[in-house]
Amino acid sequence: MTMGAAEPATDIEQATLPGRAAALVELLRRNAARTEQDRCVAAENIAALDEAGLFSLTVPERLGGHQERIRTLVEVSSELGRGCGSTAWTTSLINISGWLIGLYPQRAQREVYAQDPGTRACAVLPPHGTGRTADAGSIVTGRWGFASGCLHARWALLGMTLTGERDERLDQALALVPMDQLTIEDTWHVAGMRGTGSNTLIADGVFVPDHRILSVTRALQGVYPTEFKDETLYRAAFVPTLALSLAGPLLGLARGAMELVLASLAMGRGISHTHYAQAREAPSTQMQLAEAASLIDTATLHLMRAADDVDSWAASGQCMPVVNRTRARMDIGTVARCSRDALDLLLSVQGARSFADDSPLQRIWRDLETGTRHAMVNPAIATEMYGRALLGIEDQVTPLI
Repeated sequence: MTMGAAEPATDIEQATLPGRAAALVELLRRNAARTEQDRCVAAENIAALDEAGLFSLTVPERLGGHQERIRTLVEVSSELGRGCGSTAWTTSLINISGWLIGLYPQRAQREVYAQDPGTRACAVLPPHGTGRTADAGSIVTGRWGFASGCLHARWALLGMTLTGERDERLDQALALVPMDQLTIEDTWHVAGMRGTGSNTLIADGVFVPDHRILSVTRALQGVYPTEFKDETLYRAAFVPTLALSLAGPLLGLARGAMELVLASLAMGRGISHTHYAQAREAPSTQMQLAEAASLIDTATLHLMRAADDVDSWAASGQCMPVVNRTRARMDIGTVARCSRDALDLLLSVQGARSFADDSPLQRIWRDLETGTRHAMVNPAIATEMYGRALLGIEDQVTPLI
């Protein structure tokens, strides 16, 4: 893996989806400060991503999408993360929402994509709402925070508890709802990942028909209602796939930081209060860069292993075993930890200037510190889950495996 300044993508490289993402990195970098200031991905970024087809990575091919592997999703998001963490995060979560829609019955899929395969959706998995059963559907009410991508979406997938007429719990589910039936409350005021616009969605008695309600309980068992059982992508393990969508942007942020620090060192700056006229000549600089590069390589290897494992089990047609699913979560926790540790070293190389308001490194630092605290990325929880699985302990810390 080459850690130097990125070379311009060739026409052949741009023909691949990760190549198209790489070709947009400089645009995203130019717009990163505006994306953060506006707390919304810049419209120019959205248009460029749309034109490159990078919002339809996981849309069924029969409906005009790319229907790509999970490996491709993490490769694309890690490229975009080099330019802007918020844009990469938003793009990845819009794509994983597309994957979720691909699990639904054909009728629901066609309602979303029949007119435009580039239609965007957002998703909030935790059951922050309720769906009371009604004739051929459910009446959905609730509030869902952290809805990344909602400012650019036309549909939303909302976690809820399904209840019966007497409020008895029936199931945990995801309701697929048009955004024009929801209200967005501006609640996303945070230190990092500001541009994701991860605000709160509100539903007040919205009717959702049965074909747009997906059982999370069955999905955790690898049972999806799509009629197209031969489509490998939509056999991927539920939670590992969702978690992987968060990891690519985190790796991309660390990669972007490395490129910025190397570019700064190439300009020949020195180290204050030392005799080093050029920081690049200092053994301390060289050692910290080497260690940061190795950590980024480690994060990359773990990320790609997890994605390949998910893809391989989906291709086999078998349900991914628990120990493999928890290992994927462990891999994702490793991506978070190694990316953070690499950035810490790079900030030390760059020094206090890293934290100037006009330095992109301080934004990368805030974005990475925020993104790696997502509950599904948590390295400590992932370690506990994996250890229990290795020991054959069935009583796990969460059903989300």
